[in-house]
Amino acid sequence: MITVAAVAADFGRDLTDAFARIASILDAARARGAGLVVLPEAALGGYLTTLDGPTLDGPTLDGATASAPHATSTDGTSGDGTSSLPPALDLDGPQVRRLAALAGDLVVTAGLCEADGDLRYNTAVAVSGDGLLGVHRKVHQPLGEGASYRAGDSFAAFDTPLGRMGMLICYDKAFPEAARALALDGAEIVACLSAWPAARTFRAPDLADDRWTHRFDLFDRARALENQVLWVSANQSGSFGSLRFVASAKVVDAGGAVLATTGTRPGVAYATVDLPAMLSSARAGMYHLRDRRPDAYLGVARQGNARRGSA
Repeated sequence: MITVAAVAADFGRDLTDAFARIASILDAARARGAGLVVLPEAALGGYLTTLDGPTLDGPTLDGATASAPHATSTDGTSGDGTSSLPPALDLDGPQVRRLAALAGDLVVTAGLCEADGDLRYNTAVAVSGDGLLGVHRKVHQPLGEGASYRAGDSFAAFDTPLGRMGMLICYDKAFPEAARALALDGAEIVACLSAWPAARTFRAPDLADDRWTHRFDLFDRARALENQVLWVSANQSGSFGSLRFVASAKVVDAGGAVLATTGTRPGVAYATVDLPAMLSSARAGMYHLRDRRPDAYLGVARQGNARRGSA
């Protein structure tokens, strides 16, 4: 049996505050007997303040700088207390090492802005006390996110003490191929780290009624069921810049059933599962990976590539 934890919490630019909050979450998870804790996208350093284009006062990927209509203070934060871009961190730097030390006997995933030379990536890391276990760079970029991050280009599973695992970041889960690539690479657990906001137009006063909350939940359940994997979905909560996040962290079993959720509030969703039994039960009859017919999909893939090339 393993216990997994999906976190809905608000993380901003302050790394000292982030590490204090993470330490508290991990202590509580360890007391609950958890083996895996999934923290949100951008847990280390916060997400973008807007998805309307280049982030205010921040460099774009071509080296240009976007202008800002508000003042910036001497500590690099804007007038509302948020800096224009998250701090870019090295994967072999002190922050990731500190996260691994806090993880100890746990497997912990967290999102951060990765520095790779002059490039920035929206990245998820999986760590334990033994160090870095896995890395995923976000492939699919919504709206204006591409002005601030370079896109990743691959999906790969990796081994952990809890089983073979894969990671996705936020908008990645809207594409069935992304989760399927991880399942085909042997992932039994998928951690999906998000900074998923509510709708920007026709906003619902209650986040539970928001159409983007509905889509967030629907993608979680569909991807778990399609691939017959344990799905652990974390999300930012609260507000940051112009974005209001839907929280809704959850654990979904291999049959698409929600085992635990925070709803649209901050918190931690815990679930205890017998992973081998869950997977074997879900896959005993209709095993989706086994029953695939990839030869029948090739024409569709070629048509899609041709249409993109002519657009």
